Amino acid sequence: MNIPKNLQKLKESIPEDVKIVLVTKTRTTGEIMEAYNAGHRLFGENKVQELLQKKDHLPEDIEWHMVGHLQSNKVKYIAPFIGFIHGVDSLKLLKVINKEAVKNSRVIDCLLQIHIAREETKFGMSQEEVFQMLDSPQTADLQNIRLRGLMGMATFTDKSQQIREEFEQLADLSSRIRQGYMTLLPHFGELSMGMSSDYDIAIEKGSTMIRVGSVVFGERTY
Repeated sequence: MNIPKNLQKLKESIPEDVKIVLVTKTRTTGEIMEAYNAGHRLFGENKVQELLQKKDHLPEDIEWHMVGHLQSNKVKYIAPFIGFIHGVDSLKLLKVINKEAVKNSRVIDCLLQIHIAREETKFGMSQEEVFQMLDSPQTADLQNIRLRGLMGMATFTDKSQQIREEFEQLADLSSRIRQGYMTLLPHFGELSMGMSSDYDIAIEKGSTMIRVGSVVFGERTY
């Protein structure tokens, strides 16, 4: 598996302004370093424990993104260094992130996770819950988080039309939030959608950030 070559090929096949978050779940530090030495700095991890185990053995200038489901009691471990939290799915979690960001004198970038898939197993808020959160005075009080955009996962299916519709739904919601909450959310606009199996459709529908692993690292071995 030629990681630098795969990475280069991927970069050449997508628009320049789309960010690639290389997902390192189950990957070794050696594999991560191959991508790092090829110039990549943006990596994502699904589990806090795995992220902490790897982080100390890797260069400090890596920008780490938390892309998996995040439990409130784990926020304190990543708050000192995390670059982006993709999976914020409740006001409760947002408050905890803000509290830990205050303790670390940081402002933490967050994405709100929206449930767009037709699978109950996926996490995320409904559109109604998102607007309730944005309208809450409690959200406006959180000074140490920066809401940067939305994240969503399409249904795991080979029906590309269904995937297309789900991503469209997320892009449409993002656009409505940008228009309706411009003063509250001046930094809003990131759209984290698309994984190794569907990133091309996600980009077509406006994704600014794709979360991919196997397309660069090869299939996972557990």
